[in-house]
Amino acid sequence: MATRKKRGGATPKRPTGMRQGLATYGDAGFSLFLRKAFLKAGGYTDDALDRPIVGITNTFSDYNPCHGNVPDLIEAVKRGVMLAGAMPMVFPTVSIHESFSHPTSMFLRNLMAMDTEEMVRAQPMDSVVLIGGCDKTLPAQLMAAASVDRPAVVLPVGPMLVGHFKGEVLGACTDCRRLWGQFRAGTFSQEDIDKVSERLAPTKGTCMVMGTASTMGCIVETLGMGLPGSGSIPATHSDRLRVAEATGKLAAEMAVKQGPKPSEIMTRAAIRNALTVLQAIGGSTNALVHLTAVARRLGIEIALEEFDAIGRKVPVLVDLKPSGDHYMEHFHWAGGNSRLMREISTHLDVKCRTVAGKTIKQVIEDAEIVPNQTVIRTPKNPIKATGGMAVLRGNLAPRGAVIKHAAATPALLTHTGRAVVFDSLEDLAARGDDPTLDVKADDILVLRNAGPKGAPGMPEAGSFPIPMKLARAGVKDMIRISDARMSGTAFGTIVLHVAPESAVGGPLALVKTGDRITLDVPKRRLELLVSDKELAARRKAWKAPPPHPGSDRGYTGLFHSSVLQADEGVDFDFLGPAKTGPTTARSAKAARATTK
Repeated sequence: MATRKKRGGATPKRPTGMRQGLATYGDAGFSLFLRKAFLKAGGYTDDALDRPIVGITNTFSDYNPCHGNVPDLIEAVKRGVMLAGAMPMVFPTVSIHESFSHPTSMFLRNLMAMDTEEMVRAQPMDSVVLIGGCDKTLPAQLMAAASVDRPAVVLPVGPMLVGHFKGEVLGACTDCRRLWGQFRAGTFSQEDIDKVSERLAPTKGTCMVMGTASTMGCIVETLGMGLPGSGSIPATHSDRLRVAEATGKLAAEMAVKQGPKPSEIMTRAAIRNALTVLQAIGGSTNALVHLTAVARRLGIEIALEEFDAIGRKVPVLVDLKPSGDHYMEHFHWAGGNSRLMREISTHLDVKCRTVAGKTIKQVIEDAEIVPNQTVIRTPKNPIKATGGMAVLRGNLAPRGAVIKHAAATPALLTHTGRAVVFDSLEDLAARGDDPTLDVKADDILVLRNAGPKGAPGMPEAGSFPIPMKLARAGVKDMIRISDARMSGTAFGTIVLHVAPESAVGGPLALVKTGDRITLDVPKRRLELLVSDKELAARRKAWKAPPPHPGSDRGYTGLFHSSVLQADEGVDFDFLGPAKTGPTTARSAKAARATTK
């Protein structure tokens, strides 16, 4: 918190411990007395209450099985805090899980970010440990940390262990999508799918593939906001508890030093490092949206062209599903994110600082070297010659779209086909499996009104199913285009985050079944082959979809009126920085201007 200099004197220090952020009763002494009196009801002594305070977020919920180890992590963090002589204080925040959040966890990410920010701001704490994992929780916490700018360290819950079925290794949720597709096609029995459901998620923790949770764990490390290894240690391993204890000790030290602050760690260079790692790990497309939101909170704008340029130079080196064959526990024991950064160090700003006081260069130097491991490749032997994602432009996506081409079908990366349009998720559900649907394997499926406003919440619907009649004929992949997101665990030739979305009048709203669309990933183009004159006529006739029920009140109303587009991070328009900050390359506005 900023303080003003007194005339003729030095800048006074911000109040610390229990003396900070006192309730406004008009009598500071009474406020402190009352605060301590209530805490003493729990048996605390003045000695305890006079120590630096470390807040610890509790994101445990019965609706969030991925966070099942949070109670154990909290105890380990508290132990570390107390060993370092500080006072731990646990407090609850919103907890969101992708599978349990209607309409989607992304709808609630901003709510969690606001909740976390305000609880850190409102309650006395000198530093905070942010415990999160699935799936939008880590992004929400990073957004909150950026906004409140109080010393913070992030502790991911860690990935679960793999499951097994009939000699096959299972990974949630890449294999859940693959096997469910087989079940839909009639090649996988009801008995088998029921058994698989018991083994896909065999332990506590987040998905054990390079989905959004694992991707964000790597990004937390890369940004310098968490301890090395914290993003990949299996959730159930004792090392997870040891890193939790170390996190608590570090948070106590940060409480005493009153730093470093998130704004000092998540710099422009650190954000660029995170974008680079995102390409090299073949990470989740969701992470680009989340990083954009975090950066925006810091006054940093991410230019999509820069992200694409990084991907042209940096190869995919991590052999993990859905882009490869292995799982997060294998990645961790191969050296984890520190070893990955070592392999791409020439593309990183290694001078960037971490919350632990080390530079990225020092983290890389300390990386474990595992002989003969094949999970983390060298640049001379990559999984893919270029990064995991590409940014597309064209008259169908004037503000950009994203494709995870590392997990796509190579033959479909350059393709022209006939559009088959679904107007909404409801329309998709009603017609997608209709045996009379006019659709062929070389068509391009288009889903609209599934973006930030249109869904609402931009659900993970972009990897929508192959029409039943084609799936049963053996079709495994088709080009799918939408303004939605997809799970980081998914695979396929899927174009996502089309901006602007159709619900606000983006070009996707103008596509008709039978139109021709060209996807050219090497040239980074996404074009609707319809004349400008015809598109102008369609735009004149277009009508915006009616608001969703509840859009006139509460959080739904706030979301509908304030949410930004995918290229802006899907944050709320009123949650940016007070002033425009630096850019990673050129501003997003400048990037857009070149496409008009």
